[in-house]
Amino acid sequence: MLDEQGIPFADIQQNMKALNTINTYLGGHAVSIAGLKKIASSFHSKDTLTICEIGCGGGDNLLALAKWCKQKNVKVDFIGIDIKPACIEFAKQQCDTIDVQWISSDYLQTDFSNKKPDIIFSSLFCHHFKEDELVQMLHWMKQHAAKGFFINDLHRHPLAYYSIKLVATVFSRSYLVKNDAPLSVARGFKRNEWQQLLEWAGIKNYSLQWKWAFRHLIICSNG
Repeated sequence: MLDEQGIPFADIQQNMKALNTINTYLGGHAVSIAGLKKIASSFHSKDTLTICEIGCGGGDNLLALAKWCKQKNVKVDFIGIDIKPACIEFAKQQCDTIDVQWISSDYLQTDFSNKKPDIIFSSLFCHHFKEDELVQMLHWMKQHAAKGFFINDLHRHPLAYYSIKLVATVFSRSYLVKNDAPLSVARGFKRNEWQQLLEWAGIKNYSLQWKWAFRHLIICSNG
């Protein structure tokens, strides 16, 4: 439902807050931090790292990464891209303590001709797309990330489906979360499906790890 047009801003706010809670308590932010740590491990600390999230939603992932960077004394600039202006507006409110360049656009229309981000990532974004669109996304991320990209997304599994359905029903007041959370798991990917998508995209230099709770972390380094 979140992909539809005309959703009231208050409902999007409630949905974004619920997603942040889910990411915090079910380990989603930890998965994204693991992806960042892997690619940034060879980065020189005296330089400023540029991190871009496509499908940034309410900005909770960027906040989590900003907190980790601050703890590790990593200088960083952020870019948040989302096609929904309402999500960008909410993200601006939530992320007023960090420096972010916000872009309300289809990520494919973003111009990085002046300077590529060092790292591009997505979290809970890929299951919104069809296979051919995902292959295009993988191409785009590899082409536009100077150092590499990572993807944090859902593992399709019956236990994950019924667990999140129960959690959303009992604990969430957002009708968007109640509808979209189990549907997102149902549209997630299994390991062999990610391997096939990466093969179709011509990407060979990657790692694919299963993470709790029912996530896959794909990391691709550009060297």
